[in-house]
Amino acid sequence: MKKSCSTSISRRALLGAFAATTLSAAPTFSKAAGFLRGGGDIRRVRMYSGRTGEKLDTIYWVEGKYIKDAVKEVNAFMRDWRTNDVISIDTRTIDIMAAAHNLLDVSEPYMLLSGYRSPATNNMLRSRSRGVAKNSLHMKGQAADLRLASRSVNQMAKAAAACRAGGVGRYSGSNFVHMDCGPVRTWGR
Repeated sequence: MKKSCSTSISRRALLGAFAATTLSAAPTFSKAAGFLRGGGDIRRVRMYSGRTGEKLDTIYWVEGKYIKDAVKEVNAFMRDWRTNDVISIDTRTIDIMAAAHNLLDVSEPYMLLSGYRSPATNNMLRSRSRGVAKNSLHMKGQAADLRLASRSVNQMAKAAAACRAGGVGRYSGSNFVHMDCGPVRTWGR
């Protein structure tokens, strides 16, 4: 009678164990927004406003920490330009914008069409367009409407959607992409 003892693990079992470990160790967005794909160890946001003529090029995050003064600059830049109201922009939205920009591999700054919107501005825009939500995330500082001359709406939307961190709306007729840190979803064409 021959005894057989095997201490080897099959390739399939090893891969299964690795996959289970990887999934359980993977950071979730709610626990660590810093792991957004394309985010990097240094996060930079570059924008300009056709409405005000202002430009912004700032590093707002380094090695896991937001730079307060840089985030304040982003808040002021993304204000409601119609009323000059400023609120804190959700850093998750800034992260999505930066990560999508990195994935697009462009040096051109975003053109910011709309960041924060006061309730008065949002209501005014709603009266002019069916595409403006009554409870828009713009009013919470959680959304941005952006354009790049060197990239199509589809290219921008695909990059933002690849972050899997919020809503992405395609507005091809108006040539911009909406990015927000709300539920993961897409719309438009």
